[in-house]
Amino acid sequence: MSKRFFITLPNPSAARGSDPELAFQAHGAEAFARELREALASPALFERWRDRQDDPDAVDPRLGEVDPDAGVRARQKDLVIDLEVDTTLPGEILRQRLRWLAGSAWQLRDVGET
Repeated sequence: MSKRFFITLPNPSAARGSDPELAFQAHGAEAFARELREALASPALFERWRDRQDDPDAVDPRLGEVDPDAGVRARQKDLVIDLEVDTTLPGEILRQRLRWLAGSAWQLRDVGET
């Protein structure tokens, strides 16, 4: 079952994870949406993270789950970016990807069924 997550980046310039190899590179609402969608739909971000672990083979492969049909829409109002994410991925996986991409500079506003 797909869920809809409402996420806010209150200060997009601060929405950068601690590891530059994993963090958002985006500037602008649509670029943030594209990068987040790619992080949910493709294993590339997970694989980069896993390869940086002390024992990559010991990483639980379920953490690399993807949703090729994930959708992300973005709106910018003043300096704030709102992201609306539709995905079948569990919330824990979405939060994990957001921590890699944005660090702690994001807020989960709401979750609903689609």
